[in-house]
Amino acid sequence: MIGINESVMQFLLAFTVAGPLLGAVAALLPAPPGLKGKSPDQAVLRHGVTVTGAVLAAAVALALGFDHDHPSRMQASTDISWIPALDVRLHLGIDGISLPLLVLTALLTFLCALYSYFKPPAGPSPKAFVALLLLLEGGTLATFAVLDLLLFFLAFETVLIPMYFLIARWGGEDRTRAAWKFILYTLLGSVVMLLGLLLIGVEAGTFDMVALATDNGRSLTTSVQVTAALAIALGLAVKTPMWPLHSWLPDAHTAAPTTGSVLLAGVLLKMGTYGFVRILLPVAPEGMRALAPYLAAFAVVGIVYGSLACLALVRPGAKGDLKRLIAYSSVGHMGFVLLGIASMTPTGVNGALFANIAHGLITGLLFFLVGALKDRTGSTDLDALAERTGAALYGRAPRLGGLLAFAAVASLGLPGLAGFWGEMLALFGAFDPADDLNRPAFLTFTAIAAFGTLLTAAYLLLVVRRVCMGAVSEDTPQLADVRPYEFAAWTPLVALTVVGGLWPKALLGLTDPAVQQLLAGGPR
Repeated sequence: MIGINESVMQFLLAFTVAGPLLGAVAALLPAPPGLKGKSPDQAVLRHGVTVTGAVLAAAVALALGFDHDHPSRMQASTDISWIPALDVRLHLGIDGISLPLLVLTALLTFLCALYSYFKPPAGPSPKAFVALLLLLEGGTLATFAVLDLLLFFLAFETVLIPMYFLIARWGGEDRTRAAWKFILYTLLGSVVMLLGLLLIGVEAGTFDMVALATDNGRSLTTSVQVTAALAIALGLAVKTPMWPLHSWLPDAHTAAPTTGSVLLAGVLLKMGTYGFVRILLPVAPEGMRALAPYLAAFAVVGIVYGSLACLALVRPGAKGDLKRLIAYSSVGHMGFVLLGIASMTPTGVNGALFANIAHGLITGLLFFLVGALKDRTGSTDLDALAERTGAALYGRAPRLGGLLAFAAVASLGLPGLAGFWGEMLALFGAFDPADDLNRPAFLTFTAIAAFGTLLTAAYLLLVVRRVCMGAVSEDTPQLADVRPYEFAAWTPLVALTVVGGLWPKALLGLTDPAVQQLLAGGPR
């Protein structure tokens, strides 16, 4: 830890949240003559790299200056009155739960901007693309940093518009329908969530999330908690996404550009599960306790359903789309996150938070790799990929094939890589849930989820076999292997996946004290 005083930490957090928003406005302005480079398009793409790089540097500085001896304490806090009539405050802060998500968001957005600089997305003006990318980053970072319920809702909603346009304007086939499906599902869920947030704020007399967590639901009746928890959970479940509210996700991923898919899977899905941990567990514990068995049941159905859908897509002759397959795999992986949260135990919630970060790293890498395959072969159809690569990516582009295999085994939870710890801890949490939850039911959920891990391994290994393996004949054309800019964008994800697998304490040491305090009812 580097000693940084609180005022500097406050500035760094404020810059991390506001920097992308200011950068989005600047992206729409004409580039100064001396900074245009070869073209205005190149200048604005370079602007995106510069802004996201500065935000990443600020997020890393926050992590270095964070007091790791007290990760349960809110740090870099700013608390300014904004709308006195509603007692809404510009309240920012980070703890061991939000800091990893903040850094993950800044990292993935920077890598997407770097990738887009060398591989500009096909579509309308790069100005709009960069502005939307930065707006998306700002909204996501704000979601993880704000400590006021209404500000949380505003930040939560801010990301919907840029993601809608990224899909609708820069996406592939059927992008308009996919974009509309995404926006309608998430907006309808958000309306219900807003009602739950307002109910809590009005009944408790405050929208401050720290005060509400400290109160731990004591100022809310059980019926209010259950009603509010149900409304908020529905909105969060859509964004997570939880089965059966997931159907927007495969379409959105299939149509989205590569960078859109990376950010959608890597950070946007985490906003839903973060809301469960930050809001429902400490603020409405009785309501969460009433919903927990149902949440766990839907989670394990999602685990099995996602895996079976992937097995159907990977079958030869099914014309399965690889991006769609990874989207369905996300339904299963996020099921483990929800199962850990539903256990309402420190072990399960820590597992959920670890799985969140691991999924962001691994699935972000998978979507980068699938985008590279599409650039080289013109398709993400599994049958077409098997034909055009001769089922032999190892022989035609060995580094690309090796990275795809690495990401696949990381995604299936191979011990020693980051994907293992989160799912294992979520299963342990469900095996021994909170005292007042039905243990026989959770034992059943644990057994079903464990079976889901076998299905996950099956479809991911089938993907590797179909796309990577096979003999290469003399007349089989070679594919371009990993390019330098791809290497630069993907290496951090590979390295962090390995570090997370070999040194899980680096993340669990941050989250565990904060989770213990959150479940106990916040700071006293």
